[in-house]
Amino acid sequence: MRHRAFIAGCAGLALSADERAFFAEARPWGLILFRRNIDHPDQVRALTASFRDIVGDGAAVLVDQEGGRVQRLSGPHWPAYPPAAAFGRISNRISRKSTPDDEKLATASARLIAHDLRAVGIDIDCLPVLDTPMAGAHEIIGDRAYGDNPADVARLGRAAALGLMAGGVMPVMKHIPGHGRALADSHLELPIVAASREELERDFAPFRANADLPAAMTAHVVYRSIDAQFPATHSRLVVETVIRGEIGFDGLLISDDLSMQALDDGFFERSARSFAAGLDLALHCNGDLNEAGSVAQAAPLLNGKALERVARARASVARRHSEASPFDPAKARAELTSVLAALA
Repeated sequence: MRHRAFIAGCAGLALSADERAFFAEARPWGLILFRRNIDHPDQVRALTASFRDIVGDGAAVLVDQEGGRVQRLSGPHWPAYPPAAAFGRISNRISRKSTPDDEKLATASARLIAHDLRAVGIDIDCLPVLDTPMAGAHEIIGDRAYGDNPADVARLGRAAALGLMAGGVMPVMKHIPGHGRALADSHLELPIVAASREELERDFAPFRANADLPAAMTAHVVYRSIDAQFPATHSRLVVETVIRGEIGFDGLLISDDLSMQALDDGFFERSARSFAAGLDLALHCNGDLNEAGSVAQAAPLLNGKALERVARARASVARRHSEASPFDPAKARAELTSVLAALA
């Protein structure tokens, strides 16, 4: 049986009987993990394996492991990683003549994250954040961004994405086509951006520079100059004209979490509108099975272009992983720690 084109969450450290029954019937393509699902490595390995036992080995397991304040796997079993902004500060504070440059460090950090994730059965990381913050914008992005210069965001985000791929983990760039100038947190309300199309070019630039990456997550943001009615996640105009068109991204397109309060209609409608807009996968994170059931009802079987994009994304990661140079996690971790300590 084929998977259905959605990603679900779960409530705890192991799948409940109800969750196992739901996953067996709905067959989501992916499972996303949060802090509530993480205790120790053996437990996470058991959780990811049990999900795949139910829905099939082709299923994905995702997590948001950015570093800084967005890190689901954390101490005492996993090391802390720096936020994206730390890499944007490195080149301004340390001479590159005697220290690895910011891109190499961003790559090394991401490859270490990939090493951690693969060890427990997680094969997709919702990283890098390619949003470019504007002065006065809501702090929800903040230090999750690599800087406030689109060129720096583009190159450091790419470095991180390549590090994940070298480690065998699929990166998901977010939040396309840009969340950096939003004045509200889309977890809590719908941000409305009034910038002109010309001004939005600044937001689009890092995504355009990385349009060949395998996957991206949409922004629950309304861009009035493009579509004054629907946020990007639900806007066919944004998806076709901007994301697929102007930005040139033809990879796997995933919604941001449909349970976020930026969206205010029913969960069947939230899911259906995502697919009508042209997205490949719907994401529902909070583990509420009633909501997830409605998302699943509106989600098609994974087929056609969406299935092709999944295959292409997986192949690109496998190729990069097979071509990667040998990697010494202990050496890379020591070097990263040393440089960041010098910045403290």
